[in-house]
Amino acid sequence: MAATELYTKYARVWIPDPEEVWKSAELLKDYKEGDKVIQLRLEEGKDLEYCLDPKTKELPPLRNPDILVGENDLTALSYLHEPAVLHNLKVRFIDSKLIYTYCGIVLVAINPYEQLPIYGEDIINAYSGQNMGDMDPHIFAVAEEAYKQMARDERNQSIIVSGESGAGKTVSAKYAMRYFATVSGSASEANVEEKVLASNPIMESIGNAKTTRNDNSSRFGKYIEIGFDKRYRIIGANMRTYLLEKSRVVFQAEEERNYHIFYQLCASAALPEFKTLRLGNANYFHYTKQGGSPVIDGIDDAKEMVHTRQACTLLGINDSYQMGIFRILAGLLHLGNVGFTSRDADSCTIPPKHEPLTIFCDLMGVEYQEMSHWLCHRKLATASETYIKPISKLQAINARDALAKHIYAKLFNWIVDHVNKALHSTVKQHSFIGVLDIYGFETFEINSFEQFCINYANEKLQQQFNMHVFKLEQEEYMKEQIPWTLIDFYDNQPCINLIEAKLGILDLLDEECKMPKGSDESWAQKLYNTHLNKCALFEKPRMSNKAFIIQHFADKVEYQCEGFLEKNKDTVYEEQIKVLKSSKFKMLSELFQDEEKALSPTSATPSGRTLLSRTAVKPAKARPGQASKEHKKTVGHQFRNSLHLLMETLNATTPHYVRCIKPNDFKFPFTFDEKRAVQQLRACGVLETIRISAAGFPSRWTYQEFFSRYRVLMKQKDVLSDRKQTCKNLLEKLILDKDKYQFGKTKIFFRAGQVAYLEKIRADKLRVACIRIQKTIRGWLMRKKYLRMKKAAITIQRYVRGYQARCYAKFLRRTRAAIILQKFQRMYVVRKRYRLMRATTIVLQSLLRSYIARNKYQRMLREHKAIIIQKHMRGWLARVHYRRSLKAIVYLQCCYRRMMAKRELKKLKIEARSVERYKKLNIGMENKIMQLQRKVDEQHKDYKSLLEKLTSLETTYNTETEKLRSDVERFRMSEEEAKNATNRVHVLQEEITKLRKELHQTQSEKKTIEEWADKYKQETEQLLSELKEQNTLLKKEKEELNRRIQDQAKEMTETMEKKLVEETKQLELDLNDERLRYQNLLNEFSRLEERYDDLRDEVNLMVSIPKPGHKRTDSTHSSNESEYTFSSEITETEDLPLRMEQEPSEKKAPLDMSLFLKLQKRVTELEQEKQSLQDELDRKEEQALRTKTREEEERPPMRGAELEYESLKRQELESENKKLKNELNELQKALLERSSPEVTAPGAPAYRVLLDQLTSVSEELEVRKEEVLILRSQLVSQKEAIQPKNTMTDSTILLEDVQKMKDKGEIAQAYIGLKETNRLLESQLQSQKKSHDNELEALRGEIQSLKEENNRQQQLLAQNLQLPPEARIEASLQHEITRLTNENLDLMEQLEKQDKTVRKLKKQLKVFAKKIGELEVGQMENISPGQIIDEPIRPVNIPRKEKDFQGMLEYKKDDEPKLIKNLILDLKPRGVAVNLIPGLPAYILFMCVRHADYLNDDQKVRSLLTSTINGIKKVLKKRGDDVETVSFWLSNTCRFLHCLKQYSGEEGFMKHNTPRQNEHCLTNFDLAEYRQVLSDLAIQIYQQLVRVLENILQPMIVSGMLEHETIQGVSGVKPPGLRKRTSSIADEGTYTLDSIIRQLNTFHSVMCQHGMDPELIKQVVKQTFYITGAVTLNNLLLRKDMCSWSKGMQIRYNVSQLEEWLRDKNLMNSGAKETLEPLIQAAQLLQVKKKTDEDAEAICSMCNALTTAQIVKVLNLYTPVNEFEERVSISFIRTIQMRLRDRKDSPQLLMDAKHIFPVTFPFNPSSLALETIQIPTSLGLAFISRV
Repeated sequence: MAATELYTKYARVWIPDPEEVWKSAELLKDYKEGDKVIQLRLEEGKDLEYCLDPKTKELPPLRNPDILVGENDLTALSYLHEPAVLHNLKVRFIDSKLIYTYCGIVLVAINPYEQLPIYGEDIINAYSGQNMGDMDPHIFAVAEEAYKQMARDERNQSIIVSGESGAGKTVSAKYAMRYFATVSGSASEANVEEKVLASNPIMESIGNAKTTRNDNSSRFGKYIEIGFDKRYRIIGANMRTYLLEKSRVVFQAEEERNYHIFYQLCASAALPEFKTLRLGNANYFHYTKQGGSPVIDGIDDAKEMVHTRQACTLLGINDSYQMGIFRILAGLLHLGNVGFTSRDADSCTIPPKHEPLTIFCDLMGVEYQEMSHWLCHRKLATASETYIKPISKLQAINARDALAKHIYAKLFNWIVDHVNKALHSTVKQHSFIGVLDIYGFETFEINSFEQFCINYANEKLQQQFNMHVFKLEQEEYMKEQIPWTLIDFYDNQPCINLIEAKLGILDLLDEECKMPKGSDESWAQKLYNTHLNKCALFEKPRMSNKAFIIQHFADKVEYQCEGFLEKNKDTVYEEQIKVLKSSKFKMLSELFQDEEKALSPTSATPSGRTLLSRTAVKPAKARPGQASKEHKKTVGHQFRNSLHLLMETLNATTPHYVRCIKPNDFKFPFTFDEKRAVQQLRACGVLETIRISAAGFPSRWTYQEFFSRYRVLMKQKDVLSDRKQTCKNLLEKLILDKDKYQFGKTKIFFRAGQVAYLEKIRADKLRVACIRIQKTIRGWLMRKKYLRMKKAAITIQRYVRGYQARCYAKFLRRTRAAIILQKFQRMYVVRKRYRLMRATTIVLQSLLRSYIARNKYQRMLREHKAIIIQKHMRGWLARVHYRRSLKAIVYLQCCYRRMMAKRELKKLKIEARSVERYKKLNIGMENKIMQLQRKVDEQHKDYKSLLEKLTSLETTYNTETEKLRSDVERFRMSEEEAKNATNRVHVLQEEITKLRKELHQTQSEKKTIEEWADKYKQETEQLLSELKEQNTLLKKEKEELNRRIQDQAKEMTETMEKKLVEETKQLELDLNDERLRYQNLLNEFSRLEERYDDLRDEVNLMVSIPKPGHKRTDSTHSSNESEYTFSSEITETEDLPLRMEQEPSEKKAPLDMSLFLKLQKRVTELEQEKQSLQDELDRKEEQALRTKTREEEERPPMRGAELEYESLKRQELESENKKLKNELNELQKALLERSSPEVTAPGAPAYRVLLDQLTSVSEELEVRKEEVLILRSQLVSQKEAIQPKNTMTDSTILLEDVQKMKDKGEIAQAYIGLKETNRLLESQLQSQKKSHDNELEALRGEIQSLKEENNRQQQLLAQNLQLPPEARIEASLQHEITRLTNENLDLMEQLEKQDKTVRKLKKQLKVFAKKIGELEVGQMENISPGQIIDEPIRPVNIPRKEKDFQGMLEYKKDDEPKLIKNLILDLKPRGVAVNLIPGLPAYILFMCVRHADYLNDDQKVRSLLTSTINGIKKVLKKRGDDVETVSFWLSNTCRFLHCLKQYSGEEGFMKHNTPRQNEHCLTNFDLAEYRQVLSDLAIQIYQQLVRVLENILQPMIVSGMLEHETIQGVSGVKPPGLRKRTSSIADEGTYTLDSIIRQLNTFHSVMCQHGMDPELIKQVVKQTFYITGAVTLNNLLLRKDMCSWSKGMQIRYNVSQLEEWLRDKNLMNSGAKETLEPLIQAAQLLQVKKKTDEDAEAICSMCNALTTAQIVKVLNLYTPVNEFEERVSISFIRTIQMRLRDRKDSPQLLMDAKHIFPVTFPFNPSSLALETIQIPTSLGLAFISRV
């Protein structure tokens, strides 16, 4: 197809524009051949006529379809030209905020002038291991490609970073080095990469300065070689520098600064150590104030100085050298202030005692007179004489500046030398990756020697770049077997020849420098004569004779010749150098040693590299020989040599290119200046790459991609099974010109514009199809609309007619109703009138009749009242008469009765005085006495016979007399009572009278009170009514308040519940974080432990290398090591540094120092953490100790002897521990110093003997310590028990006895006897005292309890007395119940104590029975056979009993290694899982532990558990990559842990046990510590299982979840966004979603077969799904080609399949689905509408699991696959950002795919009975027997 056919109506083109460089326009009509003008319409709507060039008739470049805009690779564009490239970069940079874009093999990096979150370690991990075309463009992708090619091709690599000042070259180089440091496995080690990165502050301070374009512009180039070992880990680095801009030291342009280090020194002048430098403000010094801008906004030079000094210290430049550097730099500042005074035109002087020069000489340690003399004079040497000639002021100033530049250059080289020494590695370098950070092409208004050298270097680099691009293109064509035709590309060799060839510019410059009177003018004239009109690339400016123009590859540049010779010669007077060499300042003299040592640090390396900025020193006299020639090398010559060396290095490596673009000159973030961008694109070679690609076949498709994309252009019959032939047939029909495409082996190659043509055909076909679909749909819609309208019209007619009929019927009904209403209305009026008349008549009658009745009633009432008055009056008169008569009669009766009473009284008094009365009274008594007398007489007669009767009679008599007396007394009492009664009668009568009076009073008061009560009642009723009203109001208010209170209570409860839920969630999160932190630490510990084991194996291997053959290892040593390994984590962490220190010295071989430093750093961190925990523990102990001392001060001191014993024991243990540690360290040091590695190896005999001796000595020490401590405690208790007086008396008696004894033997025997007696007495006294104290304490306790009980009873009694009777009864019952309950609890506690005592005694009884049995066996062995025979043997009948197994397994101690080997090390999980019960090894091990516990053998238990843990670790280390092995041992470890819990005897774990299982609980040992160790081991195995699953799933996730089309034909392939690099590794196979599900099924079935706990399976599945979701989402966020609507549908379908798998496995409640929520929301985000504010609100509410950065990233990356889709507008993205700005979430872009959820092991008891377990013979455990 002809290109002109594409210029049809509505086609879009680019036209030049002076402001925007290129502007988009649209054709208004088709272009025809021969048209001179094209009708266009600009995007703003303006019409334009574009005139074609009459000579070339070149049409404006076509614009790519919108679907191709924003591509990752510029070479993938259909139309490859400058406007397409510029527009694509602008769209990616401004709209999508993407700063990286590929252009073939070049990475274009645009400086965003803003910190972006795309350089974290998560991004590094995402790019690690990925092919270059799989992810979005990034500096990490280039670095990964270089690292991968270095490892695969065994070839050194180079990354060439170039660009203008301020384009971000240094930052790009930093990130590349950071990537190498991370992926090479040494990111956490303080090694070379940190030093390389730490060299940046130093190099920036001495080599960077502020320019008009950049605040931190690098004024030198550098090439850093990062060295790698055979494992591709960083081991060292080396730095080369190029063309330092020395002129900046003495001169700065306006708004520019000198090097940063000078301003840092001035800002730090106030520091004490800088006082001697005598510095001040930067504006004071000539060398720092010329630019007029000494301060950079946002930069603190004092803080930068601190960073510089820290970096120097890190790189090994000590404080003395640092002060030396600062001293030299300060001297340079003072040298710049040295002023000269002209004496005449040819001479000048320095004022005497000139202060700046004095300071300079003091700092440099040189003589003032000599320096001042040679600054104003120079020495000229002829053949015969030497002259000293004064120089002019201008020459002196130039000489001073030359000296300053020379000193600074020497100092710069010295610093670079020391940096390289710090980065140098002793390990042999296997390969390297070089990072070249070099200046880009520069052109200014005034270009001098520096710009010439920079552009010369860029010409060389551009030539190398062109050749490499051309080579890659050729390789691609040959690989696909396409006919290769040479592509004409720009070769800049003529320009290079113009510069460096013989009689080139540099050659003529060096020749002019050798001339005695050479000048810039003469050199310019030579250039004109040599090259003008002879070389097309060389031109002369029209208006100047001191300039020349060179046509570089990027642009024409005009160079000013002024200063070229001086800068090229860079002359310094030798006399000044000699003065400096004679300096007393040692460091200064080091800078000016012979030329070899003063070269760049790289020159000291074996490669023999030279420095570009070396200065030629002008000698006083010519010297023959090589030294003279070397001395005369110019800067240009040196630069050319080092550039050739650099090109050789680059040509020997595989280059990778990074081109940095500066988007604007004002450093505005994300602002794109098209003019500046085009300049840099032309200069950096990007457009040349485009041109080379466009010259061939730039668009490349695989056959499958082409078929998927253009299937719509085929008919069904055209589709063949052979995709290649199908594509060929289609292309032959569509593109007639066969030169426009070529068929390769795997790809189709298209010329530029052909893909756009195919896209146009496809779009036209789709448009026609869409129109047809629209036509059909619209016809169908119109028919549906017509039918609906017809149906609606009929319905409306029906309803209207019905309405009219209803209206007529309503009219008829209303007429009839009106007649009826009239009839009833008239009837109502008549009836109303009649009723009114009748009612009036009745009212009149009633009124008349009522009047008559009232009159009659009044008359009868008056009569009745008159009768009542008469009745009452007559009654009152009768009552008055009666009362008078009654009163008179009563008075007469009283008078008469009083008279009669007085008479009777007199009679009674007379009778009382007479005796006769008494006689009458005693008549009865005399008769009785006589009778008694007679009886007495009779009794006297029968005295002897009736003695007993007499006694009884006497008793009766006595009783009767008593009775009589009592009767008398009673009579007297009755008499007194009668008297009292009479008195009481009188009193009562008086009271009655009083009461009568009071009654009258009360009656009167009652009347008044009743009256008042009536009144009060009325008032009360009134008040009550008011109160009722108020009460109702108050009730309403109360109800309202109650309602409010209830509402508030509800709100408060809701808020409290919310707070509680939030706090619970927070606590759960904190718990998970703490659990995660602990498990991470455990993981790190296990990793270090494994590494330590590997190192130990390596050490043993290296030790055993000198002596070939089998060497037996010491089993005791390994077992001891294993015990120490698993005794506690703290012991391991403490012991790790010691082992790490010992083993390198033992093996005497080069060790991996990086690993050693890493381990050492980790150990120090653990030690610091341990120290912090120890400090906290000490602080807690101190607090507890303070509280304890306070309590002890409050109560009386007790247990003095025991406390003293404990303190003595602790002191002894601490001292012995320190002593043993010191002796052990000394012994190890002595062994290491005196012995060879073979002797001190862990398996050596000497080592074993020393270890045995050490253990025996330590055991003996322990025994001795215990004895000493017991004796000391006894002495202390003895001192407390024996009083001083007794001791005094005992001592005096003892002295007397001793004096009596003369014989020494007797004294000794007596002393021994006394001592024994004393001990016996002391023990008895001690026991008695203890028992006495115990009894006393018990009695005190009982007294105290009784007191408390008494007080409580009294309180209860007092409380009960105050209560009513019913409550009192209830309280007493409650009290009794409480008392009985407490007594019951006390009895239960006593019962439990007794049970424990019984169990303890039973254990002791078993032990004693075992010992007795052993003794009996021993005695039986000692009995001779004869004795056995003599004893009579009684025949015994032994009945056979069925054996009852106890669920234990017995084995011998020697069989333990065999048990571990057969049950753990050699066990195959597959057979066990399929054929036997799950968890069988765990059950067997626990039954063995039970038997050891039954035997009370702690050594056996400890050995078995330690060997088990070691065996599991060993088998996991050996087969740790096998899923079945890891899953099997995770399941068995958890089952073993559950068994230890289930049978521990703790109540919390025994709830679900059967009685038989409770009998199987452990009886002697508490294995809680080993449970913790097993739990930690299970955590490690779980993490290992997660890692194994992750490694298996990792290759499948991206392919299965993202790349594979599960729903065929939905997505459609977009034009390829990036050509795969030929160097990238091709994918081994394509995985689908079915592959992932099959793998998940395998994982699940394996875990179920192994009997893993269901909760643990859920956690594994949750972790697996999290990894799947995180990896998928991370790749989605880093791949622009995956962010489309159709891909969102594919992801949602894939996620639904995973959810279906969860439902099938009953794992929906495992939390796995929730881990996929971010991925689900990202897929929904790709599919929802993204236009209006409502859409933004919906997105914000929907995407709550995604962070703001992820949402914005997805929206920026959203790419339409078809023309019918639309991109997301920038305004919509900004709306989203505004709505999400208050959301507090992580700024991290990617999810942490390495995150492991904290695992828990819920207790899961087994219902399996231990006694029923059978051991299969296949396990080879015949040596174990069931018990």
